[in-house]
Amino acid sequence: MMKRVMTFSVIGLMIGLAAQPVLAQARAQGTAPQPASAAPTTASKAPYVVPKTPWGEPDLQGMWPLNHLIATNLQRAPNYGTRRFLTDEEFAAAQKNAAASSERFQGGAIPTADARTASRLTSLISDPPDGRFPAFTPKGQEMFEKLHGSYRPRRVTRKDTAGNDVLIDIFDNIDDFDTWDRCITRGMPVSMLTRNYNVGIRVMQSPGYVILLLEMAHEARIIPTDGRPNLDPTIRQYLGESRGRWEGNTLVIETLNFNGKPAMTNSGVPGAPALNPASENMRIVERLTRTGPETVDYKMTIEDPTVLTRSWSVEFPWQLDPKYDMYEYACHEGNTAVRNYIETSRFERANPLPPAPAGGGGRGGRGGAGAGAPAGGGRGGRGGAPAPDGNQ
Repeated sequence: MMKRVMTFSVIGLMIGLAAQPVLAQARAQGTAPQPASAAPTTASKAPYVVPKTPWGEPDLQGMWPLNHLIATNLQRAPNYGTRRFLTDEEFAAAQKNAAASSERFQGGAIPTADARTASRLTSLISDPPDGRFPAFTPKGQEMFEKLHGSYRPRRVTRKDTAGNDVLIDIFDNIDDFDTWDRCITRGMPVSMLTRNYNVGIRVMQSPGYVILLLEMAHEARIIPTDGRPNLDPTIRQYLGESRGRWEGNTLVIETLNFNGKPAMTNSGVPGAPALNPASENMRIVERLTRTGPETVDYKMTIEDPTVLTRSWSVEFPWQLDPKYDMYEYACHEGNTAVRNYIETSRFERANPLPPAPAGGGGRGGRGGAGAGAPAGGGRGGRGGAPAPDGNQ
């Protein structure tokens, strides 16, 4: 049996800003999916004929969850260099690790992540060729230093009761939380990337529109495909404003008019930088091509000349799963977690801290990892302990 997690808030019990209900539903594991982005073969076969909607457009409709990519990092480990795919030996090891992670995350009374399978991809990022996030511009670096949230909290040094210097996380006002902490949005491009749970994507179509319904953070991207012009540049939105067009069997989506408030990346995406800024000048182009009865090739290219020295792209396959169920994601800005974080942080600063245990890291706030742990630890502080797999 395969279990998947349903959360009522992005700020969850184990990895959240505050305790939220978490439910698990047993799901029968059907036919094993094909390895994601397996290296192409030379076997000849008849070209796939893409089905069409009643009004004559390529049919992309269906449920396309990204849980087959949970174990694939956004950025590539440096040891892979420019190699996009794992060897057979590496893939076997990745499958073993994915199975162990699934058992660990789902073995307790309350599962904390969806079951996962390995992919042959060495990273979701396909460009730059090394699979790494581009460097900041000077302005981007300046914006990065000012960007804070539960994955990258403000930190100050203070004394504990023994007179030792310790780092503590500061949560004192709404600017210390990003838009996902506040249940507003994950933003773009993060909303189209995987996570360790709630990764459903449902595609719906009607004449002149494509709708991408996203399970995480209850987003509905409504994309006109009727050739209408873009909105006035002065109208800025959290997810930007998208326009779609068909190039043969490929849906091309161009998104502009961002408001620059959500982060471009966050640690909620496995292997991603803790928090990276985005500006109003960001431009995103996505390409969706149906390649088989149960597969779609997806590519997204992000450029933001204000923040980054070059563009970057992700490429990965979607896999059809009609049995995947999406449930209400009832995270909203009225949740009490932000207030509780601020109250707890103020209490910690007003009261002396006991010395840290011998060999332990600094005392982590409820959002980030403590001293000695990787930056951008999971939501729900772990002191000096790293998050499982470094992915939460």
